Amino acid sequence: MTEPLLAGRGLHKAFGPTEALRGADVAVRAGEVLAVMGPSGSGKSTLLHCLAGIVRPDSGSISYQGRDLAAMSDGERSALRRTDFGFVFQFGQLVPELTCLENVALPLRLGGAKRKPAEARAQRWLERLEVGDLGARRPGDVSGGQGQRVAVARALVADPKVIFADEPTGALDSLNGEKVMRLLTEAARGSGAAVVLVTHEPRVAAHSDREIVVRDGRVNDLELAA
Repeated sequence: MTEPLLAGRGLHKAFGPTEALRGADVAVRAGEVLAVMGPSGSGKSTLLHCLAGIVRPDSGSISYQGRDLAAMSDGERSALRRTDFGFVFQFGQLVPELTCLENVALPLRLGGAKRKPAEARAQRWLERLEVGDLGARRPGDVSGGQGQRVAVARALVADPKVIFADEPTGALDSLNGEKVMRLLTEAARGSGAAVVLVTHEPRVAAHSDREIVVRDGRVNDLELAA
């Protein structure tokens, strides 16, 4: 098999006396949608944050395209999150003062792109996520499902190699959740991006190519266990 795009080996992370990760191993292949499942408090979100370079593990290693994330400076990891990584969170975390179009264009603008081409690209992604008519509206003026589709467009606009989605449908009803997951996975597969999807819902995990379960800070790969 080819080397994984992103891999964590022997990851340990504690917050005070609480051990969130206890030797977790995970590998993500290029273009794969990986569902990370587990009960609340199992360590699945901590695993995602470590893989994304947001949180440093206490021990273990994380490699991305063969590069050691621990050896990178804070600035290098921040740059990686702007260029190679995209993020979708449970409540979208859109900037309320910006329009939906400006929110989607924001990663490009932070990367140095000029406004007009950045917003033109952002508009194309809004249309692809079926919210092309919302560009001029602010996040507070759209529904939860619409806001999550705007957040997915923002995550994809810079052509990331990996999208980290932490409970992306947790605040949505089942109908909107299904639509967001369908659009997210279709768009990611269309662009060749891998997705690391944290969820506790089997219906959401059903959109993935492979599932792992985090329990008590350790990982069980259901594909290997089958």
